[in-house]
Amino acid sequence: MKPSANPRTRVVCFPHAGGAASFYQAWGPLAPDDVELRAVRYPGREDRLLDPLAQTMEALVAPAVAECSALLDRPLTLFGHSMGASVAFEVARRLQEVHGARITGLFVSGRSGPGWESLPEQSLSSAPDAELVEHLRELGGTDTATFDHPDLLELILPAIRADYGIVERYQAGQTDGVLDAPVVAYYGDEDPDVDADSAAAWAATTRASFTARSFPGGHFYLTDHGTALMRDLLSRVGVPAAT
Repeated sequence: MKPSANPRTRVVCFPHAGGAASFYQAWGPLAPDDVELRAVRYPGREDRLLDPLAQTMEALVAPAVAECSALLDRPLTLFGHSMGASVAFEVARRLQEVHGARITGLFVSGRSGPGWESLPEQSLSSAPDAELVEHLRELGGTDTATFDHPDLLELILPAIRADYGIVERYQAGQTDGVLDAPVVAYYGDEDPDVDADSAAAWAATTRASFTARSFPGGHFYLTDHGTALMRDLLSRVGVPAAT
């Protein structure tokens, strides 16, 4: 997404359910030249469109751990939005438990902490197309014009359904104090699924510091406040944002 020949730090971003690495493309210019930004490419979308879709959290986490373990020669920060927050958390936990690595920070966004996740009354992964599309329209984050093109829907809905299935089946297990890294939780103050209390539940996952910060907006507040979020994230890992 934004390579650096000699980075002093790296930030790896994890997309939301149905999302792709390109969601973070606009963040590249917000980081200085010595900060390397990377985004995880989930299977079944964009340049991995023909790859089999992941069906479990482990299928998303294991490849990301393998890739991130090769990046530990520099300070490493993980950021994840919505489902990506859970993936980033599991990657951070695995890097620490298996590789003995302490990341610079885990930044989670638009996702309630473990134990506070709420499931919809009906499984969205198996909902009729019309109901799922309506949910996506209300949630935001996707170009609504996409939903008016049956051919495009045919391409994107399988990945969305697969990711929602992962979220619905995901069980975090024991999470209290499993991380040594600082954790920061971001959320939109109008997000119907995440509020101050549920975001604060992330505090229990770390033995280090915890901070929560809200931004104006709903679940995809970061599409409008990406600059402010990136500045905040970089400041917390000791890096000034690009000017």
